[in-house]
Amino acid sequence: MVKLTDEKVNISFKLNGKPCTICVNPFKTLVKVLREDLNLTGTKEGCGQGECGACTILLDGKPVNSCLIFAPQVEGKEVTTIEGLHCRGELHPIQEAFIEEGAIQCGFCTPGFIMSSKALLETNPHPTKEEIKVALAGNLCRCTGYAKIVSAVENAALRLAEKSPSPQ
Repeated sequence: MVKLTDEKVNISFKLNGKPCTICVNPFKTLVKVLREDLNLTGTKEGCGQGECGACTILLDGKPVNSCLIFAPQVEGKEVTTIEGLHCRGELHPIQEAFIEEGAIQCGFCTPGFIMSSKALLETNPHPTKEEIKVALAGNLCRCTGYAKIVSAVENAALRLAEKSPSPQ
């Protein structure tokens, strides 16, 4: 018989590009570790059941709901939160686009949308409107009606294309 214990465990992973080791309860979710233990409060916990996408982070470059991940599951992996997107104190082009397009409203869902958008634009730098909608389907917003969010991702794709060197 397996004995469940809440004895703390050490986990080591890369967090926003830097090594991180922390001792945590093995049944604590990643969103709680990020917010409560690491003071990274940009990642929001909405439903706590993987339905709203507010807690979306990138795990090895893929968007996941951090409320569904137990902290030890990130051992040896790379975690990127909204706090990891800035570069030398400047907003990421996706963040700039969300602000410019007015896609932030109350802001609670915004980090999750931005992280899902980043994952999309990393794999598909020129998505269609339909591809954007599919990529963001796991994120819910009660304020914007989604049109501004889709426009923000289109804007971000253009911004990122301008910043990347042209293939020769």
